[in-house]
Amino acid sequence: MAYRYGDRTQMELFPACVEDYVPMDAPVRAYDAFVEALDMGTLGIEWDPYKVGCPQYDPRVMLKLLVYGYSYGIRSSRKLERETHYNLSFIWLVGGLKPDHKTIAEFRRCNKEALKKVIRECARLCLRLGLMEGNTLFVDGSKWRGNAGIANSWTEPKCERALGRIDRCIEEILLECESVDKQEEGECSLVRLREALSNQEGLKQKVEGILEELRREEKASTNTTDPDCSRIHGRQGSHAGYNGQIVVDEQEGLIVQSDVVNANNDLGQLGNQVEEANETLGKRCETVCADAGYAEYEDLERVESAGIGVVVPSAKQAERGDPKGFEKSAFTYDEERDAYRCPMGHWLPFRSYVRGRKVYYPTGTVCRGCCHFGVCTTAGKNGRQISRFENEAFRERLAREYETAEAQAIYRKRKEKVELPFGHLKRNMHGGYFLLRGLAGVRAEFSLLATGFNMARLITILGVGGLMARLGG
Repeated sequence: MAYRYGDRTQMELFPACVEDYVPMDAPVRAYDAFVEALDMGTLGIEWDPYKVGCPQYDPRVMLKLLVYGYSYGIRSSRKLERETHYNLSFIWLVGGLKPDHKTIAEFRRCNKEALKKVIRECARLCLRLGLMEGNTLFVDGSKWRGNAGIANSWTEPKCERALGRIDRCIEEILLECESVDKQEEGECSLVRLREALSNQEGLKQKVEGILEELRREEKASTNTTDPDCSRIHGRQGSHAGYNGQIVVDEQEGLIVQSDVVNANNDLGQLGNQVEEANETLGKRCETVCADAGYAEYEDLERVESAGIGVVVPSAKQAERGDPKGFEKSAFTYDEERDAYRCPMGHWLPFRSYVRGRKVYYPTGTVCRGCCHFGVCTTAGKNGRQISRFENEAFRERLAREYETAEAQAIYRKRKEKVELPFGHLKRNMHGGYFLLRGLAGVRAEFSLLATGFNMARLITILGVGGLMARLGG
């Protein structure tokens, strides 16, 4: 069988100009046209070709470099610098410029707020192209690793344990110093002990400062590498990280809004994300859908009070288990009597408030004389207790609306619309972690990642040529 062999000494000639380096249907041309369509002033990036002083790289070129690089999983400034030397698509994109990694990192550092707005301008562009309706929105969150180690996360108990160990270590060093002070005065062993003592005292001051900060700011924990990140519990265990939030439009599955929070769960996030998405869309959406992780009902009430339909299951509905015979749903509430009626016909009147909830239980030994005692409840003193939230009526109504055929049809779309982007961001774009530190930095990175996903979707939907034609490129 014959083989084909390469010849590294073969003489070849590159095209005469950089414009001929990439074909007309190359995806990089769509990214170039996209950034050209953005208004630098709206983003907050200063663009003044007549500015005096030392020449700078065109901010549009730097933005193209970041957006295109993040879209293909090339995120570090050193890797981006390398691509501008050896990758033809990058060479074409930046017009042959070769900014070093310090310049790239500095541009990203100085324009965090502007980069955070890129996804918003991308969403508005999709609106103008008719690829977003903004009627039904899907919200979801996912855990992302931060640029910090979990070992650098501190809580009050950890600080107190560390201070105890340090105090014992200092005491041992002082005792050892006393024993060798007379025998080895001026020798190296005593010098080393004094250095060790100084190190322990410095460490003690550092831990005391961390403990004081936790108490002053009433924080559960802090990380000395990245104070904004939190202790995240995910499928891969516990680590220092953030919670990435996205809002996706139903029409084409494009991301409308991206955000990063340092909360360990999604409770209370729905209202804020929907408000930001509506601001981007320039109108109020009709329906918002999320999983049971967003079921904080005070937050859901706020969303519904704005005239938006809410499709969010309760924790029990998300479990999809068959209801047991004596669950709370088996008890009937009578609003006039303000009491519950059990399946056996006994009344449980209102008794007291406990932690903001109304508690109901029967009189005397009603439960002990019931044939279902031991199955419904084993509490012999007061019998079966039922607690009722202040917004219980809203919870029950939301649960009933979730069971309707229309709501179920919307919820079935949730996975294919809002969970697909996370898979693309983390696997295809290698974006399961952040390089920058602090909320401002990670929000800028997440915006670039979300924009990369939208660009991939736009190219899939319209093609490179179609997208460039719609963008005027």
